[in-house]
Amino acid sequence: MSFLDAMAEASRQRLAAASRAHSEAALLAECASAPPPPPLALQGFGLIAEIKRASPAEGALEADTDVAGRAATYAGAGAAAVSVLTEPSRFHGSLEDLALAAKALRATGVPAMRKDFLVAPWQVLEARAAGAGGVLLILAMLEDCLVQEMVDTAREHGMFVLLEAFDERDLARAGKLVPASEGPPVLAGVNTRDLRTLDVDPGRLEALARSLPPGIPGVAESGILSPEDAAAAAALGYRLVLVGTALMRSPAPGALAREMIEHGTRVLG
Repeated sequence: MSFLDAMAEASRQRLAAASRAHSEAALLAECASAPPPPPLALQGFGLIAEIKRASPAEGALEADTDVAGRAATYAGAGAAAVSVLTEPSRFHGSLEDLALAAKALRATGVPAMRKDFLVAPWQVLEARAAGAGGVLLILAMLEDCLVQEMVDTAREHGMFVLLEAFDERDLARAGKLVPASEGPPVLAGVNTRDLRTLDVDPGRLEALARSLPPGIPGVAESGILSPEDAAAAAALGYRLVLVGTALMRSPAPGALAREMIEHGTRVLG
């Protein structure tokens, strides 16, 4: 079983437990009563700054991080969105972290994004109830019909979607799945780390840049460690970068986030 398969199975087990403990009607009521999430603003070059306590590849990052304070720091540095890992077993995340970040971000106009191994629309609603304004969906672990249902669910609740791809086939699927109707944006991400094997291929960003679906903002994920890396991604045509480990390990995450945005913006002009 690959890492991605194991994470998908664990996610299905969490989903089963959550749906037994909580009715769909109650979850929908929580979504309806939650404040509307801030929209994702796409202006020039953007950063999705990530909060994660640990990762399977990097180990512990900052287990005792102040989630609300870090989210506010990212927003103050100009981040377009704040990604929050909610997977508990290998990333040590939780829905509580997501809720803390979303609450801290509410007054800033910056949305929180749930990053996890989501397998059902229920988990999209779970994210919305916790305050999220966006979700990440991993194309390699979902059939087209399920992706479409999850995208539709997210957009119906005012949430943007990041479709994560590992190869040309994933990107081709992303291009076909994006709704033609107006509404919260759908993004296409290229992850340099293949979550089936955990191997990193830094050349994947360049190799797949030409396969990004036209008209859909591209996001460079993983392997962005410096402002120069952000500039290189912008030069390849990516509109945003998603950065976690470098920011979590930086003694000055706000300054690093700001520099990444500035370097990418200079390239795009």
